[in-house]
Amino acid sequence: MKLTKNIKTSAIEVLQKESDALQNLINYIDDDFEACVEAILSSTGRVVITGIGKSAIVAHKIVATLNSTGTPALFMHAADAIHGDLGMIQEDDFVICISKSGNTPEIRVLVPLLKRLGSKLIALVSNVNSYLAEQADFILNATIAEEACPNNLAPTTSTTVHMAMGDALAICLLEARGFTSEDFAKYHPGGALGKQLYLTVSDVIPKNQVPIVSLEASLTEIIVEISTKRLGATAVVDDFGKLQGIITDGDLRRMLQSGADIKHVSAKEIMTLNPKIIAKEEFAIRALNMMKNFNITQLVAMDGENVAGFVHIHDLMKEGIV
Repeated sequence: MKLTKNIKTSAIEVLQKESDALQNLINYIDDDFEACVEAILSSTGRVVITGIGKSAIVAHKIVATLNSTGTPALFMHAADAIHGDLGMIQEDDFVICISKSGNTPEIRVLVPLLKRLGSKLIALVSNVNSYLAEQADFILNATIAEEACPNNLAPTTSTTVHMAMGDALAICLLEARGFTSEDFAKYHPGGALGKQLYLTVSDVIPKNQVPIVSLEASLTEIIVEISTKRLGATAVVDDFGKLQGIITDGDLRRMLQSGADIKHVSAKEIMTLNPKIIAKEEFAIRALNMMKNFNITQLVAMDGENVAGFVHIHDLMKEGIV
């Protein structure tokens, strides 16, 4: 089969057309978009998203994004709506209808039924002069110059901008609601992402013993504490249990190489002052970021002014957040 153009050239043209369309979409973030966001925010209902064909697939994605960012949403297939699925729509719900042309037969049948239910109708369309746009309470304008398909037929650019407009809507709602990473974690408890958002240092440190020596501890005591607790380091505390420093196996090697009198050396002479610490209530992902920033492998976890334990990078690797 003979190709009419270079494969790379064809791929670049597709991406360029879609990129241009996305850039142009910025021009359509207008007062109607803002009013749409404000109306959804003030509503006690959900967002029902409907479409047919490729638009239905885009609708599924936007529903998933809204649900995970604090806006209750559900999908209704435009063809199934007239066969019973209209029953899922409640009085205060908003309905987003996605359609490139805004004039498909299914949309023409569905829209009057939605209006009869009293639902607020949002049109996500690429044709603002369409039947759907004319009937809608709000228009999310996703006009495109052309599809990326060489025949200007296959939904490509249109589905890309529709999805992007859905993302813009979801994130505006997220920010307006003050939706935080902690809120996000409630809806994403599984996998590595979930652990990054909810796993705390206190969830990790109970798995480790707590290596601690006094300021006057001998070299033998230090070595035994580090080796038996298997974390490569020990905290050094004063008589009141307050953290004074840390001794790592690296500190021991440097001390031995210095030719110090190992018979009389004590912890206070070896320790590194002002060790890197983290509160046990902090998220484990912050501990990981601190280790990366300081190029270290462990942090002293603190319970107020007291040593609660150590969090080691191996602990975070085992939890799957590295």
